[in-house]
Amino acid sequence: MEQIHNLHQPLAERMRPRTLEEYVGQQHLVGAEAPLGRMIRSGHLPSLIFWGPPGVGKTTLAELLAQRTEAPFFKLSAVGSGVNEVRRVLDEATQRAKGLFASKGRPLLFIDEIHRFSKSQQDSLLAAVEQGIVTLIGATTENPSFEVIRPLLSRCQVFVLKSLEKEDLRALLQRAISTDPLLIPRKIQIESDELLLSYAGGDARKLLNLLEMLLSASPQTPLILTDDLVKESISRQPAAFDKGGEMHYDIASAFIKSIRGSDPDAALYWMARLIEGGENPRFIARRLIISAAEDIGLANPNALVVAQAAAQAIDFIGWPEGRIPLAEAAVYLATSPKSNSAYLAIDAALDFVRSTGNLPIPMHLRNAPTGLMKELGYGTNYKYPHDYDKHYVAQEYLPHEVREAHFYTPQVTGAAERHLADYLRFIHEEEPTRRE
Repeated sequence: MEQIHNLHQPLAERMRPRTLEEYVGQQHLVGAEAPLGRMIRSGHLPSLIFWGPPGVGKTTLAELLAQRTEAPFFKLSAVGSGVNEVRRVLDEATQRAKGLFASKGRPLLFIDEIHRFSKSQQDSLLAAVEQGIVTLIGATTENPSFEVIRPLLSRCQVFVLKSLEKEDLRALLQRAISTDPLLIPRKIQIESDELLLSYAGGDARKLLNLLEMLLSASPQTPLILTDDLVKESISRQPAAFDKGGEMHYDIASAFIKSIRGSDPDAALYWMARLIEGGENPRFIARRLIISAAEDIGLANPNALVVAQAAAQAIDFIGWPEGRIPLAEAAVYLATSPKSNSAYLAIDAALDFVRSTGNLPIPMHLRNAPTGLMKELGYGTNYKYPHDYDKHYVAQEYLPHEVREAHFYTPQVTGAAERHLADYLRFIHEEEPTRRE
């Protein structure tokens, strides 16, 4: 009966391993002498964070660990679960633990995409983990050092899952062809699979989705799998074959270029595409912060403040409400005057430093915290700008050998940077006098 039910599921779900022996890849974790392998044999499973790219088996591994340890299993997705849902599951887990702890071990709580939980949502897990009410397994595609609160992270062991090797994907492909009830009648023959494996990019789910779409697009039996067939199918429906791969970066690129091009409607459209595609809100926020510094820059310094505030708002209010400050920031950045002067200036300075090396610091700019340093001339002849009427005085601040070097050129598209240019002209108009 279970097999019949599975026929209505996508191929990737039908091929989900039912035992650890069927699990493909990650032998550095689940092998007999690997860390998780030893934990499983010992019967002791601590709270864990699985960090790795999509489609490498994070969710499957959590389910198989629960099966092997015979622990009650609770599963939440950070995309659709709020604090109340977390507390309801923790309450249920507590009741189960009271009755089952002695014989079955403490309940295992799996949270998919834990990086999408806000700080308050992650805080709600702490007590249950600390008191041993549940064993937590969180799955994330983002660096947990940045995305999981420190108190929770300190109570978990982090395991890094890798993209699947081509041989792992080939094994999965052969298993699907030879065991799936819907694929067996198609009599699939593999003539070449390099392009299919390349498009899968180490992602088992993507591989099986691609295979399923190839079957739908090519009704012939037997189906001869070739690179040409894959290329032809992808050219007919490129969007369907991406789902978070190259198109993910293309959409992000279109989003930033729309902001840079001062088109708020296009910026909102591409941001909506990212959101609907399941993009991590923090990824969007990071792109906004980068754009605020790189593309708006000193033409409107408030853009960086707005972008940073939007990023902080996501952690404070969570999702989906977090889409609103993100949209506010995107519109603000798109409609701001643009300047890349700071971006050009730091790159010019870096290139200059790499070509000139470590030039000596002028003596008058050096710190002199000891008497010996003062005797050696450290700090001698330094002019204190606040002693002069414009709070400015001309003196060398660059190494003497490159005293004429120039990196920053104001761009005057925004009022804020025009003001900076005006200030620089003002202080250089005439030699300031020392104030008495």
